[in-house]
Amino acid sequence: MTTIGIYLFDRAEELDFVGPWEILTASAMLHEQAGETPDRVLTIAQSSDPVRCNKGMRVLPDATFDDHPPLDVVLVPGGNGVRTEVDNAVGIAWLRSVCATASWVTSVCTGALLLHEAGPGRGRRLATHWGFEDTLEARGEVTVVRDERWVVDGNVVSSQGVSAGIDMALWLVGQLHTPAHALATQRYVQYDPAPPYQDHR
Repeated sequence: MTTIGIYLFDRAEELDFVGPWEILTASAMLHEQAGETPDRVLTIAQSSDPVRCNKGMRVLPDATFDDHPPLDVVLVPGGNGVRTEVDNAVGIAWLRSVCATASWVTSVCTGALLLHEAGPGRGRRLATHWGFEDTLEARGEVTVVRDERWVVDGNVVSSQGVSAGIDMALWLVGQLHTPAHALATQRYVQYDPAPPYQDHR
C-alpha cells in the first residue's frame, strides 16, 4: 500500500488537488474492487480547521502536520495561497521534512514554488503555470521547462497549470502500479479531453 499526502492550505487552487485526488482515489477503488490492498490518499493541513480554497470551496483535512502517517508520495498544489505560503515557516519546514523521506515528490501549477522554497525543487527541472514561469526562474537554482505538461527529474514530478495535474497523476499511477492500471483508471473517470473551443496560439 502506498500512502499519498496532499498538502492543503488556504487559497489552494481546487482542481490542482481535486483532479489528482480523483485519479488517485479512483485507482485505489479499482484495486479494492479487485480484492487488492488499495492506496491511501489523505489531505493534510497545518491544523484541523476547514481550509477555504481559491474559489471558495471549503475542505476538511483528513490529518494535520502532527498526526499523519508516513508518506510515500507528497503532492503540493498551487493557487493564490502560494504567495503567502512560501513565507509560512511551519509549512515549509513540514514540507521539507516529509519530502526528504518520500519516494515521490509532486507539484501542480505554482506548487512548484513551494517545492523550490522547501528545497526538493532546487537544482531541478520544474514545470509550473505559464503565468509564473518567469517568477520561478527568477528564484534561481532551477531550470524551468516551458513546453511540457509534466516534468520528471529524479523523484520530483512537477506539472503545469491546474488541469495538467490530472495528466501527472495518471502518469504517477502508472509508475506506482502499471501503465495498464493507469489506463483502466483513465477509462473509469472517462478522461479524454476534447475542449469545445481550441486556442491555436
